[in-house]
Amino acid sequence: EIPHEGPICDLMWSDPDDRVGWGISPRGAGYTFGQDVSEHFNQHNGFEFIVRAHQLVMEGYNWSHDQAVVTLFSAPNYCYRCGNQAAIMEVDEHMHTKFIQFDPAPRRGGPNSKEVTVSRQAPDYFL
Repeated sequence: EIPHEGPICDLMWSDPDDRVGWGISPRGAGYTFGQDVSEHFNQHNGFEFIVRAHQLVMEGYNWSHDQAVVTLFSAPNYCYRCGNQAAIMEVDEHMHTKFIQFDPAPRRGGPNSKEVTVSRQAPDYFL
């Protein structure tokens, strides 16, 4: 369970924004932060970029703040109604990134069916 306040709550619910500095999050928890905050954090900690999650992005991933922050979202068609893709990110030893995007699994019996067709083939990243 994520606490309702404190550093863990702030890490979970804070989002990048087109602003300078920090702001109040419309989520009701966490904060919004601007590119200046991302760049300072990365420089101070020797990072090239921040990888974060827990924010819906339609393509499964989204770079922001001139590639100082990337948001990954790994739940395709979130809540069975958002129509979004999901993504995972691979990072090699030279910090080159590659994104693999996934579409939602098709439903059997049409759009109102509760049955989902599931592939039994293991993705390459589990091998």
